[in-house]
Amino acid sequence: MGTKETIAVWQYKNEVEKQFAEHIISLEETALEKWFKGDTSGYAQLWSKRSFTYFDAVEKKRLEDFASMADLFKRVEGKLSANSYEVRSPRVQIGVDMAVLTYQLFAKTNLLDIDYNCIEVFQKEEDGNWYAIHSTWSIIRPMEKDFSKLKDIV
Repeated sequence: MGTKETIAVWQYKNEVEKQFAEHIISLEETALEKWFKGDTSGYAQLWSKRSFTYFDAVEKKRLEDFASMADLFKRVEGKLSANSYEVRSPRVQIGVDMAVLTYQLFAKTNLLDIDYNCIEVFQKEEDGNWYAIHSTWSIIRPMEKDFSKLKDIV
């Protein structure tokens, strides 16, 4: 269902960096695949329980922790689906125990066809796993979107 643009626009320093970037991208793609089937568990597993913040186009302010996501998960669980979606130009910028994934998401959902600029900031936590500690989903050129068709689910 989801597709990823195959044109490489970002070069990694070495094979280890490239493999790490592919790992981070696959974590996101796994969460997205579930999300667009109405299953919030992918992001529930991906997003840090210890340190997390969230900006979204449908939220009026930043959500300050993972616990604040419960209402969003409840509103979306079992209700959101995508006929198709595409991840374009994923890029991972790597630091010491931190990484930033950016990409564009084009989705045709049961709610609204929407285009997002997505940012996920990852951090390696004490258990040795990587979790997103911040997520931003902003609409690409919102002034061009017609939101009158948005259903009142989310």
